[in-house]
Amino acid sequence: MYDVPPPLPQQPTRFMDRLRAFMRARHLAYRTEKAYCGWVRDFIRFNGRKHPEQMGAAEIDAWLSHLANNRNIAINTQKSALNAIVFLYKQFLGRELPPLNFDRTTKARTLPTVFTHEEAMAVINCLEGENRLVASLLYGSGLRVMEATRLRVQDIDFAQSCLIVREAKGQKWRRTVLPQSLTSRLKAQVDKALALHQQDLAEGYGAVYLPGALARKYPNTPTSPGWQYVFPARKRSVDPRSQVIRRHHIDEQQVRRAVSTAVKKVGIYKKASCHTFRHSFATNLLRAGTDLRNIQELLGHSDINTTSIYTHVIGSHERGVKSPLDDL
Repeated sequence: MYDVPPPLPQQPTRFMDRLRAFMRARHLAYRTEKAYCGWVRDFIRFNGRKHPEQMGAAEIDAWLSHLANNRNIAINTQKSALNAIVFLYKQFLGRELPPLNFDRTTKARTLPTVFTHEEAMAVINCLEGENRLVASLLYGSGLRVMEATRLRVQDIDFAQSCLIVREAKGQKWRRTVLPQSLTSRLKAQVDKALALHQQDLAEGYGAVYLPGALARKYPNTPTSPGWQYVFPARKRSVDPRSQVIRRHHIDEQQVRRAVSTAVKKVGIYKKASCHTFRHSFATNLLRAGTDLRNIQELLGHSDINTTSIYTHVIGSHERGVKSPLDDL
């Protein structure tokens, strides 16, 4: 269960355990926790395993410059590393950092890869079962793969043809469109998930993982139908934190591997992945004349500048620009 945080000691004493406990008390997403802890470890190792309290701006500058000059990381990757260190010192250690003077990375941000509609449908049609339905949601609703695999039964509003994305990146909720062409298949998937839930209940199980403190606040909620995963795992597993046997959702890696295989099988030579469906969703909406602000809301971007990159993806020929060679 890659999205389930491992348990921590009741009274953490090790530095990284205390940092993790601090993050969880502030309800940071587990992916953010893993990313920040990874960067903090890298920072400590680069500086000869010195304790962060014994380091300052000089060590931070040296490390961030090393990432740019020797590892050739992208701009956003260096920003992520910087955010982790700023969080470490300002939030966790309570220390204000002086102005930093590190080398900025020069590796430019690349344009996202997108499928044509024909390519997207070719990949989807090459998939089977749950993998096909998940990929259809990535393309038809603009979901991230983690958002699709974590969908709960109550997140699908068939009456209003929309999805409620609750367990999203940055813990931001949003609504997005539900393709009408998927309605019958999604209803069948929900029925399948609830039938499996009834089987689990009959065998003495059936409690699903709930985020935050919901399970403590509402003890009967973990077994309610609305909170069950739309795409449940085939087998039950042991929750590493509570040792409770639960049925989690299907693994994201399962979908990623299936999509990667399908991309190769249909002969697409772009650098494509599950996330390419999300890029294609946004690009096709833009081509159809959807307002950029609406696309931002559907994707759940905090900054419209993140969404505006799709304006660069649309080819110049689609904006009426014609090559002078074609006038000959």
